[in-house]
Amino acid sequence: MNAIGKIGIEEVGLPDARILIGGTWREGRGGEITSIYPADRSTNMTLRGASAEDVEEAIDRAQQAAADPAWRNLLPHQRAALLHRISDGITRHAERIAQVQSRDTGKTLAETSALAASAAGTFRYFAAVLETEEEALTPSRGNYLTMSVHEPIGVVAGITPWNSPIASDAQKLAPALAAGNAVLMKPASWSPLVSLVLARICEEAGLPPGLLSVLPGRGDIVGDLLVTHPAIGKVSFTGGTEVGRGIARKAAEKLMPVSLELGGKSPTIVFEDADLDTAVAGIMFGIFSSTGQSCIAGSRLLVQRAVHDRFLDLLVRRTKALRVGHPADPATQVAPMIRDPHRDSVERAIAAAVAEGGTILCGGTRPEGADYDAGIYLLPTIIAGLPNSARTCQEEIFGPVLHVQPFDTEEEAIALSNESSYGLACGIWTGDFRRAWRVGRGVGTGTVWVNTYKQFSISTPFGGIKDSGLGREKGRQGLRAWTQQKSFYIDTSAQPHPWAGLAP
Repeated sequence: MNAIGKIGIEEVGLPDARILIGGTWREGRGGEITSIYPADRSTNMTLRGASAEDVEEAIDRAQQAAADPAWRNLLPHQRAALLHRISDGITRHAERIAQVQSRDTGKTLAETSALAASAAGTFRYFAAVLETEEEALTPSRGNYLTMSVHEPIGVVAGITPWNSPIASDAQKLAPALAAGNAVLMKPASWSPLVSLVLARICEEAGLPPGLLSVLPGRGDIVGDLLVTHPAIGKVSFTGGTEVGRGIARKAAEKLMPVSLELGGKSPTIVFEDADLDTAVAGIMFGIFSSTGQSCIAGSRLLVQRAVHDRFLDLLVRRTKALRVGHPADPATQVAPMIRDPHRDSVERAIAAAVAEGGTILCGGTRPEGADYDAGIYLLPTIIAGLPNSARTCQEEIFGPVLHVQPFDTEEEAIALSNESSYGLACGIWTGDFRRAWRVGRGVGTGTVWVNTYKQFSISTPFGGIKDSGLGREKGRQGLRAWTQQKSFYIDTSAQPHPWAGLAP
């Protein structure tokens, strides 16, 4: 009870009801946004989101701030020092960040603490990249010096999802600031609070006013204006595939670069020579951590027929033993889902799987008991008996739902994995490195994990193919993605061009 009490609303330190518009903290002029605590549906707070007028004001101020020589001409090591101060601020406020995000999303404190640490690490990483980034002196093809430089885009936007806001914010904000841009962030309306906390930390670290705005609000107002406004030079979006398609269409009209991290229906493949205990643990973590509310959740499980029954028995028994509970309880492995409408959609997907002929091996219902009645809980669910063509195997559910099916050969496993419109991630479980390499190269995904799953490094590029997105974030190239490239030709001959026919 003491652990649960730590996350009481009085102790959390929620932000006030103001949003950051062009360097000024004030009440938004848009519609009301209410943040709730998924563990008991209590209200965290209600604030007014941004209106179209607020967004216009933020963009105008961002243009001024981005063009200010005091920011635009800041030397790389000076901008890196700012990023380090932001990282230090996140670390100092890590406990508050974890608690605010847990109240906003329902994630366990263990997970939100890890996400806060990840965000601090992201700012540190891009500070290091910024300090060590080099421009290119290209091979000369004549009597001139040629080189390439990278410059800020100017005003850019990041649109982040509700499931991991602090980490997603950092992955967009840190490289965008490192590149010298002004940034407008739109957090999801279901989880806007931790983005406002991060903005305060950036302000305390000395980020000049106007370079960051945080604009929660309606997607069809705030999001649409960020994508279509002529002053916005790039948008990075993390969220659903259909919304991503709409952003891409609008961006195409203004020839604006976009980065889209979208949905997934990621396969995990267990071969007969895999260490079954390791595979079971990794597969449960890959689909049931974050209550399955993750774009890279390993939601399709393919098990080689020779070990299928034994592996499935082990997986079901251990899944039933997972601890579903309150986000602040250190023993909790599966926390509540974020909102009732989202749980309803996952439950409809489970019902559709049964209607298609699937068999529920465990879960499929809400947990019973007084500890769960007030919250938005759902039991970890495993379904079997459907072909790969079934809707359950093809459509992203975004919840704690796993479908299992057997396979016989490597070729079949690769074919089943690729029989999907998505291409975000894949897990491979085997004791044979050569097999892992063959299969990993054969599957069409942006990330492959071997004998592990859902591990991340800010130094390693991340993104998907097909319906899972466009472009990459993270890694050294993650900084360049927020710049525009310019080439220089500098004459070394000291002579007029011979075409003009002028005597030397």
